[in-house]
Amino acid sequence: MTGRSYVVYGPLALGATTVMFEGTPNYPAPDRFWEVVERFRVSMFYNAPTAIRAMRREGRAWAERRDLGSLRLLGTVGEPINPKAWIWYPTVIGKNRCPIVDTWWQTETGGIPHDSFGRYHPHQAGLGNPSFLRCRAHDHQKGRHPMPAQRGGYLVIKKPWPGIMPTVYGDHERFWQMYFSQYQGLYFTGDGARKDEDGYFGLMGRVDDVINTSGHRLGTAEMESTLVSHAAVTEAAVVGFPHNIKGEGIAAYVILRDRYAPGPQLHMELVSYVRRVIGPIATPDNSRLRPAKPAV
Repeated sequence: MTGRSYVVYGPLALGATTVMFEGTPNYPAPDRFWEVVERFRVSMFYNAPTAIRAMRREGRAWAERRDLGSLRLLGTVGEPINPKAWIWYPTVIGKNRCPIVDTWWQTETGGIPHDSFGRYHPHQAGLGNPSFLRCRAHDHQKGRHPMPAQRGGYLVIKKPWPGIMPTVYGDHERFWQMYFSQYQGLYFTGDGARKDEDGYFGLMGRVDDVINTSGHRLGTAEMESTLVSHAAVTEAAVVGFPHNIKGEGIAAYVILRDRYAPGPQLHMELVSYVRRVIGPIATPDNSRLRPAKPAV
């Protein structure tokens, strides 16, 4: 959906030029993105946090060897972006002059209801404005009261909009139960969000992507972001597994940065780090640490 709307239909409808290439962004060398930007004088660069973290793992030297002066706008979409990737992106790639547009939307919404608007709103990782669709965060007990600042809730939309999905083909009842039965008169996105004092939202990931450990419901996105914020980690995935005592245990799969090696000491360091940032309830029961590049 993103490829069609942002790579093909949208740019062509506005008379813009789209640059596409086949293959992976780190072959034949980790600077392939930046070589393409330099060669074709690309002005807007739009990518997912996963790709941004992968480029950050390779180091800033690959970007610094290329002329990225044509860039004037950076974009990110597809998943919540962690703070370290958010800072690296405009600093190393944007040379501290390109704003980031961070967007949230769904195939079901048919367009963007939630974004950062680059220069015009607070420039913080994963934080966007309520926009014209009047997004709101409601409490986890599914009450109708908006959440107070700095607390998590369910992201809902108050008003209909032009691109709203009208039904699920062949199963309208499922459509109604999924999106409109959770909150009467409101569209339920299935995502969690945290609102700040100014009304801006930070997306927390899918509310059904949680681990229920010892009676606590923990979002995997928050734990993954915490792990990635550690100096040794470039990528992380957290999943639940059956646990005889807790109900669900927490397993962390981690890819390390180049200068770090897997081992029991680093495992304990990451466990202590998660406990310190989130709390003891989020302690990983086990982890699988892998080096950035496999041994040849």
